[in-house]
Amino acid sequence: MGSGRSSATDQLNGGDDAKAPPPAAAATLHRELDAGAQFVLKSRGSWIHCGYHLTTSIVAPPLLSLPFAFASLGWTAGVVSLVMGAVVTFYSYNLLSLVLEHHAQLGHRFLRFRDMATHILGAKWGAYYVGPIQFLVCYGAVVGSTLLGGQCMKAIYLVSSPNGNMKLYEFVIIFGGMMLILAQIPSFHSLRHINLVSLLLCLAYSSCAAAASIYIGSSSKGPRKDYSLNSDNETRIFGFFNALAIIATTFGNGIIPEIQATLAPPVKGKMLKGLCICYVVVTATFFSVAISGYWAFWFQWSLILTNFLVTASLWCPNGSF
Repeated sequence: MGSGRSSATDQLNGGDDAKAPPPAAAATLHRELDAGAQFVLKSRGSWIHCGYHLTTSIVAPPLLSLPFAFASLGWTAGVVSLVMGAVVTFYSYNLLSLVLEHHAQLGHRFLRFRDMATHILGAKWGAYYVGPIQFLVCYGAVVGSTLLGGQCMKAIYLVSSPNGNMKLYEFVIIFGGMMLILAQIPSFHSLRHINLVSLLLCLAYSSCAAAASIYIGSSSKGPRKDYSLNSDNETRIFGFFNALAIIATTFGNGIIPEIQATLAPPVKGKMLKGLCICYVVVTATFFSVAISGYWAFWFQWSLILTNFLVTASLWCPNGSF
């Protein structure tokens, strides 16, 4: 009985020689964990799966706002800020993964940021300070993703049926129902195939955005280009900090511990390989969209998709938009 509990504890702590615990010990272990811990405890992933998870948690539709950030920074400051954002976040995420690995070797495996906060701040602060913040972030992400998905579905619908009468809320309900179904997936590791598809879609829509920007920007009928910054000092200062906030949040990733928890032991070196995959995609998508979008549209609208709608006559012959 004692050896069974030891084996179960070893699996939780992430030892390199951990073996699957007996059924009775596993049941006891899972009763001691909450649903969030059980969701990420299935540690069977490879570094390639880790790359899928990391990429889709960073490369997201907000990258389409990067040209707007460049408009407040200019060419030099914009490119430098984007490079610095990539370097700093890559280093910090790798450092965080090393800290998590070090604590796992000491027998304290942290599956979530909340577990880290509990270890550092104590049980009460970890639960009542970090917990609400995480809930608000997750809630905002779910609401924003559902609305964005509904808007994209409606845009596709209007392309195929310009005179269609379906409303936005109907598409939001449809997309929300699809997300509700996907939310029933039992573990983070089970998302690896979906995240692979998501990674490919990220590359696809980023490539389309960059190609469309280059096409419109090189057209003689394209929008006027003026890369000078706003002459009003107050507007420039607020725009500068707003642009830095856009770049910083675009590189944000709040689930590093959860992603590392999906890796099969030993985890040494796997997170670094996953981060390398992730930042190859990040570099290809972020820089191509930011530079081509700013070059083509300068300072038109905050989202590059809005610029495409305004200039639809240049690239959409039938004027469906």
